[in-house]
Amino acid sequence: MHYAQMRQYDIANGPGIRSTIFVTGCSRHCYNCFNPEYQDPKAGQEWTDKEMDQLLTWLKAPTNAGLTLLGGEPMENTEGLTKIVKTVKAALPDKSVWVYSGFLYDEIIADPQKKALLDVCDVLVDGPFVDDLKDPGLYFRGSSNQRVIDLNATREKGEVTLLWPDGR
Repeated sequence: MHYAQMRQYDIANGPGIRSTIFVTGCSRHCYNCFNPEYQDPKAGQEWTDKEMDQLLTWLKAPTNAGLTLLGGEPMENTEGLTKIVKTVKAALPDKSVWVYSGFLYDEIIADPQKKALLDVCDVLVDGPFVDDLKDPGLYFRGSSNQRVIDLNATREKGEVTLLWPDGR
């Protein structure tokens, strides 16, 4: 798996201070994509044990709320990210894991590899970025078509359950 960057401190991609991984590779090509340079799956660096160790060190900080996966497209990097999230959850089960995807929830759960990643995450921000629906006032998403899905509540209730149903 390739990644473009890791951030120790990120306050824009989920609640609290979080660490983030920006993977590379995305076939969605949303108009006015936030990270077009991350669409190339060969961009960035190869993920190694060194990065995993660094990430775990960051996440162990009591001020760190959890991990967020972005891109690129995390759902096009499921094998590597599923392993990473399982390692994080085994070491730090109280840390939340958010994942951003241009794929819709229903598309993700229909694909066994994508669903395997989703199954180890706590929150999904789904849907492609749509420039005409851009709204900087929304919590943790770029356009109003995107949803912030509480995956634990969704699994419990058997229906999609949103955090902040009105987006704010």
